[in-house]
Amino acid sequence: MKLLRNAFQTPDGTIMISRSQHDYREYKDDNGKRYMIDGGLAYSRRSAHEDQVDMCVWSDDDFDIIREGFSWGSYGKLGDQPLTYVKLKEMTNVHLEACLETQKNMASQIREAMEKELQYREVNKVFVNED
Repeated sequence: MKLLRNAFQTPDGTIMISRSQHDYREYKDDNGKRYMIDGGLAYSRRSAHEDQVDMCVWSDDDFDIIREGFSWGSYGKLGDQPLTYVKLKEMTNVHLEACLETQKNMASQIREAMEKELQYREVNKVFVNED
């Protein structure tokens, strides 16, 4: 079981996500407590408050959770756009195929999720096309 999303929600609704190793994030919630998260997909280090809601996505989660919870960062087709994150279920088929072909160093759990998404679409006759 490997991380696909390292995240939690604070009591005021703020979602904290660590996207890469040593991606330390800190936040002061409306309740006055400080919350932190770190580790990206390598490890999950976080504040030890009892009131945060875990939002991690793991490689062995139900695939519907993975499709909804995992997102991929993209700078657009030509790499000239601002960074945006797209949910796995919303990535176009062409984008998924391009990622699998060109991103040789992606984490194995991400590659497996993308491959499984394409299989899911084939079985369920789903095709996500560009607008």
